[in-house]
Amino acid sequence: MKKALALIFVVFVTPLSAQQQATIPTIDQVPQIAVAARGEIKVTPDRANIQISVQTRAATAAAAANENATKQAAVIAGLRALGLSADQISTINYNVYPEQRYEPNKEPTIIGYNVTNTVSVDVRNLKQVGPVIDVALSKGANMISSLQFYASNTDDARRTAIASAVQKARADAEAAARAAGGTVGDLLEITVGAYSAPPPRPMMRVSAAVAEQAQTPINPGEQTLSVDVSTRWRFNSR
Repeated sequence: MKKALALIFVVFVTPLSAQQQATIPTIDQVPQIAVAARGEIKVTPDRANIQISVQTRAATAAAAANENATKQAAVIAGLRALGLSADQISTINYNVYPEQRYEPNKEPTIIGYNVTNTVSVDVRNLKQVGPVIDVALSKGANMISSLQFYASNTDDARRTAIASAVQKARADAEAAARAAGGTVGDLLEITVGAYSAPPPRPMMRVSAAVAEQAQTPINPGEQTLSVDVSTRWRFNSR
């Protein structure tokens, strides 16, 4: 008797489950419009990163290194005198390499040694960018290999760009729906991509000759932050 009851139960429930599955459409079965859009917003940089190098040359590696150390120490002291903290100045490259002379059918001859010491300076007040460059060059630095502006906090700007992207996606979906003879329904899916931070704005290399000129003018300008979104909307036919 127990076996018979079990069999009856299975026969009764199986058709109902199949019927339910057939009447409940999945999201993929719903007519829909897929739209991708990009939101952009202008941001104003409030910080800068400067790479400052001291390059020296001498007959021996030790002599070149000693001269380099003296000049770089003076550069760092000058930057600290401007009010920069120790955590804003960090060494990112130190290189010692021989300078060689090449002649036909002869082994290369070392004629001197070059030493390069590069520090990265994080400037948190853009009014200090010009003075930082001027002081560094006046204290012995002979190359500004990189100057990059960036925005330190982009959270609010990123969210504004997301909202703009979604509005554009909705407008495009509505236009597509009208052209197809229907209307846009509920939002079925949305994916927010990684935002594209404004690329650092590079500045051309500056030589030590700039130290003899007037104060270096700096203009950070504006940068563009962008965010991509992908959306899927229900399509309602008329």
